[in-house]
Amino acid sequence: MNDTFYPLIYYYEYNMRNFIREISKKILAKRKEKALKILKESGTTFSNQTGKTIISSTETVKLNSKTLQIVEEVKEAVKNINKTSNNNPEKLIDYIRAEGTRVYKLHNASKILEKINEHTGFLCEMQGIKGLYVNIITGTGLSLNSKPLFIISSNKKTDYYALLREFYLWYSMKKSLPGFEFKTQEKFKKYIRNMNNPDIKQLSYGDMLSIQEAINRDKEANEFVMDIIREKEGSAQILGNIQKGGANI
Repeated sequence: MNDTFYPLIYYYEYNMRNFIREISKKILAKRKEKALKILKESGTTFSNQTGKTIISSTETVKLNSKTLQIVEEVKEAVKNINKTSNNNPEKLIDYIRAEGTRVYKLHNASKILEKINEHTGFLCEMQGIKGLYVNIITGTGLSLNSKPLFIISSNKKTDYYALLREFYLWYSMKKSLPGFEFKTQEKFKKYIRNMNNPDIKQLSYGDMLSIQEAINRDKEANEFVMDIIREKEGSAQILGNIQKGGANI
């Protein structure tokens, strides 16, 4: 695949990712509906960093105004950062490092991360074997817990838009939006990889709410980058690149 990024390829990837997530959300909604019927009999409350869901025998109330407010704040902040970066991935990397998050450039990073079913870009906090693996490949020790960081390829041109998507996710995590917890992310990735996985039936209602937040964050990042591409490239330019290459981080 060509090292040069062409918006059309990202457009296809974006649509495919969102198609999968929309199907996932529908399946998840059905699971949640079944679990909700059971929970309404006793009543309960689920909370995360920025919101709360209260379930009673008569109604379900979502208190998520703070979450929605932060989502808008993140969108506006990253939009401003994007304007000053001039499509230069190194400026995004400088910003990330200035905020105290480490960025590692590794040779054949994609192949290295495939071993733990991860991809280049932003990696949330990892625990257990994954945490140990990330710490070993980045030379940061033998702990079973790794901090949020970026791993990108040193032998491939870093694509700006692909990195911007990862930057958006990182910025959302920094602003304490829910969905980035290790266990939530693991369930989210497992669920997305195989929507027919029988383990999905064992998810609790709380798990499903957490996965829904992870889906929301992923979709927000995708939509943000596509909006930026449309503004900069225009639909005509995107369609004009139909036969051209792909994207790398």
